[in-house]
Amino acid sequence: MLVTRLFDIAARANEKFPKDDFMCTKYNGEWEKTSTSRFISLSNTFARGLLKLGLKPFDRVAVITSATRTEWAVIDRGSQLVGITTVPIYPSSPEKDYQYIFDDAEVKYCFVSDLALLDKVKTIDDKCHTLEGIFSFDEIPGCANWKEILDLGKDDITQSEVDELSNGIKPDDLATIIYTSGTTGKPKGVLLTHQNILSNALASTSRIPLTGDPVTHNFKVLSFLPICHIFERMLFYMFQYAGFSVYFAESIDKMGENMKEVKPHYMSVVPRLLEKVYDKIYDTGSSAGGLKSKIFHWALENIEKKKTYTGPTGLKDRIADKLVFSKWRDAMGGNIITLVSGSAPLSNRLNLIFQNAGIRILEGYGLTETSPVISVNSFEHFKIGSVGTILDNLEVKIADDGEILVKGPSVTSGYLNNDEATKEAFTTDGFFRTGDIGVIDKDGFLFITDRKKEMFKTSGGKYIAPQTIENLAKASKFIEQIMVVGENEKMPTALIQPDFNFAKNWAARKNLTIGNTPEEIVKNKELISRIEKDLERVNTNLGKWEQIKKFTLTPDVWSIDNGLLTPTLKLKRKIIKEKYKDLYEEMYGR
Repeated sequence: MLVTRLFDIAARANEKFPKDDFMCTKYNGEWEKTSTSRFISLSNTFARGLLKLGLKPFDRVAVITSATRTEWAVIDRGSQLVGITTVPIYPSSPEKDYQYIFDDAEVKYCFVSDLALLDKVKTIDDKCHTLEGIFSFDEIPGCANWKEILDLGKDDITQSEVDELSNGIKPDDLATIIYTSGTTGKPKGVLLTHQNILSNALASTSRIPLTGDPVTHNFKVLSFLPICHIFERMLFYMFQYAGFSVYFAESIDKMGENMKEVKPHYMSVVPRLLEKVYDKIYDTGSSAGGLKSKIFHWALENIEKKKTYTGPTGLKDRIADKLVFSKWRDAMGGNIITLVSGSAPLSNRLNLIFQNAGIRILEGYGLTETSPVISVNSFEHFKIGSVGTILDNLEVKIADDGEILVKGPSVTSGYLNNDEATKEAFTTDGFFRTGDIGVIDKDGFLFITDRKKEMFKTSGGKYIAPQTIENLAKASKFIEQIMVVGENEKMPTALIQPDFNFAKNWAARKNLTIGNTPEEIVKNKELISRIEKDLERVNTNLGKWEQIKKFTLTPDVWSIDNGLLTPTLKLKRKIIKEKYKDLYEEMYGR
């Protein structure tokens, strides 16, 4: 069948690859499977319920979930069927952002997954001028449940009305408004049509490596990133189109357990997750003791010598794979074909380690405004350090100042109620300004060098690209997070959040006393000296003007909850600098 709108994807999947486990969510310790036909039936029922509730095409509903669930997908497709725009919101966003988004998008109804989010919305619901009601997924006393809308739509006598509205929806009609999780100013509502997201999903499909049975496409996906983020959401549609089964992970804390249960073939990841996975693997291997630790370090040293992905090439590689790396893959369920990495740069070192351990990673690049993928690696066209080749349906060029510019069907038309920001986002010839600096090599691979807005000048007039330095520094197992600072200063310095658990284990192995609390640990001279050695090694790869001469350790874990990281684990630079203003001033002797 012809797929021109997002809701056509599930219908195609039902026609070509019907499954019993089209979508799966874990409730009360058990995976509940929803078949393709059942999912379509539920979304039709929900669409009928929305109409009986009084909603009309172009109305807007917000969806906020602590973890992605099948209910989210039903609401998404059901809304699309009758032309209602979804406004997904990060559960970690502050209340002031909730209020701003609800008013800016003129949200009529809100769906939340649990009591904590209900309480959060209730703190601002009387200030939101257009909000008419809140529904929950969980059974919560005193709150309407989303199943009430399903009950409204039980009678399929009004299905003809749903079908008529669906038939009238055009590819360039608005499908969703996704608010950027930027670190400065108010969130901006990115307008994305059916065509924007669908064109990106279809263009990205060819980059998926397929092995096994290509007829039934009997593959499983474990989805753990928030589906309110365009990266996960586009992949969600793409995997549906490919006929895969999507299992929604319970949480990042239960990822290990969920991987073993689901045994997925594909997963999306962000670099911070891979860093955490590697740190856990390293700690386990190092603390095993005796011969096991020696074998672990020998195997790791063997692949760390490699400068590119080779796969097992000799007896040593095969022994290392059998004794060590096969266990890494088993811990991820044993079926992983590839991990798709996005949202932030992945360090070359970590990329190479996973690749040569038999866990293939396809790193890509994009933005909310581009739905999101601009470029991505594939098994056939692959370079470590790059974000792959440009999608076939996009045009990309590099501006004179190095900024990446893009044009194509997946690029947004602009921002809701913000003509000024929309105008600033595009060049006079219609290319979108990504705000990222990059180069395209002779083979067509795109390399990102930094965020244009994050680059800064020292007082000596030298440009500093902080992400490049930070990625090199995070190769240190002692460094959990690092932010390079120093705009208009004589030299760059760094604020560092150490890996407190690793520091404690290191101290125990060395019979050192470094304290128990973060406040004590960051003042320990042995730890500071050890991190300084790692930074000295980093400096050997940098120009003199880029080298970190001073740093300070911060006594907090940088997290989404305390507002120092975005929901996709990027640094909120302005907020971090403000929080540690006194430490910053000390580094510059003020």
